[in-house]
Amino acid sequence: MKKFIIITTINKETKGIKKFSEFKDWHIILVGDKKSKPIKTRKNITFLSIKDQKKLNFEINKNLPYNHYSRKNIGYLYAIKMGADIIYDTDDDNIPYKDWSFPKFETKNYITCNKKFLNIYKYFTKEKVWPRGYPLSEINKKQKISIKRTTKTKIGIWQGLADIEPDVDAIFRLTKEKQIIFNKKSPIVLDKKTYCPINSQNTVWNKEFFPFLYLPSTVSFRFTDILRGYIAQRLLRQTDHHLGFTKSTVYQERNVHDFMKDFRDEIEVYLNTEPIIKIIDNLNLGKNYLKNLEKIYKELEKNNFIQPEELTLCRAWVKDLNNINNL
Repeated sequence: MKKFIIITTINKETKGIKKFSEFKDWHIILVGDKKSKPIKTRKNITFLSIKDQKKLNFEINKNLPYNHYSRKNIGYLYAIKMGADIIYDTDDDNIPYKDWSFPKFETKNYITCNKKFLNIYKYFTKEKVWPRGYPLSEINKKQKISIKRTTKTKIGIWQGLADIEPDVDAIFRLTKEKQIIFNKKSPIVLDKKTYCPINSQNTVWNKEFFPFLYLPSTVSFRFTDILRGYIAQRLLRQTDHHLGFTKSTVYQERNVHDFMKDFRDEIEVYLNTEPIIKIIDNLNLGKNYLKNLEKIYKELEKNNFIQPEELTLCRAWVKDLNNINNL
């Protein structure tokens, strides 16, 4: 199988990148930006500079902004063009444990909740902590969670957790000074009626669902992967696959952040998540993944959650995928 790790970085080669490069059956794609420090391309690492990205002639690169996390889209397309079977999404400050791995794309443990939104962290810890992108209105609400055993359930996307500095929002970091170590519990699959935020820090994508990897560019850095994750969950409902969660397979030595800047960048997360979910829940979608993706972004643009140029980028993503598949 061809397995790729996609990371965007402006730093020198970090501890996390070095550790991932030790996994000989994975190839790392490092997506550079204007501020990036060059990293040497070698056997299982490819560094894509801005110049290299232009040479790929992807349609999306014509309008993709610089100095934005969404440049990761170039890395996804490059991996897909190279014949990827699995794509692992992470950041340069995540460090894999020695036993880093993910389950097969199936599981028997099933979690259900009596609410539309589930705080998956409650399954893995008794600490009061919630994932970035979890609606603030839901934090203090009581949830009834049940765990069931089923026949093998197919997984489209695995979200792994991260220890020490997990993916939480600025409100948590501004009000709590606490590192988190999650319990090593069995993998779990999410009920399709329920949403939970997923991010780009420790996530594995099944080949069939690579079209859902698209990161929007006209939202903030702190919202792009969260919005992508909610849209992916809605799109998965049109299939027989589910979203799964697994234990922490990495720990994070977090790059320096300005928590107040994070807070400002997350305001649209706090305000827009629930109305966006309401909109995409009510959409009538078909079986064509790419048409469904475009339909969702068209509806979000119509309701002013994204800018008109997002549709241009989304359509370019679709065109690039079609071009790759027709090679």
